[in-house]
Amino acid sequence: MPVPEEQRIYAGWLDVASRAGLAILAVAFLAYAFGVVGAHVPVEELPTLWTLPLEDYLARTGAPTGWDWIGMLPNGEYLSLIGVVMLGMATLVCYVRLVLALLKNGERLQAGIAAAQVVVLFLAALGFLAGGH
Repeated sequence: MPVPEEQRIYAGWLDVASRAGLAILAVAFLAYAFGVVGAHVPVEELPTLWTLPLEDYLARTGAPTGWDWIGMLPNGEYLSLIGVVMLGMATLVCYVRLVLALLKNGERLQAGIAAAQVVVLFLAALGFLAGGH
């Protein structure tokens, strides 16, 4: 049984996005672990800080919350979050590509459903579906 074009497109884009996310995650972690990039919180302080309640940890470290981590990217422990975001956003990117393929094939209803999923995933990524906004 042949695999539908949409499934091949989705799988291909998911493969590339997943591999890229994992590669960035690994490189960023190695850069952090080997001291190539500095850390916001010194590694030797982490065992003590990890035992604190969240509010105390945030107060002592000045760690960001929400999307504010983007401003901390020069620091090693935040740099690896780029890979995490890529992995988390892989489905969204695949669905965007899928919408385009479905429209090209004249499958407007399926494209509409996929576009609705893109909107939901995007709003969830921004935190709008978590009750925070």
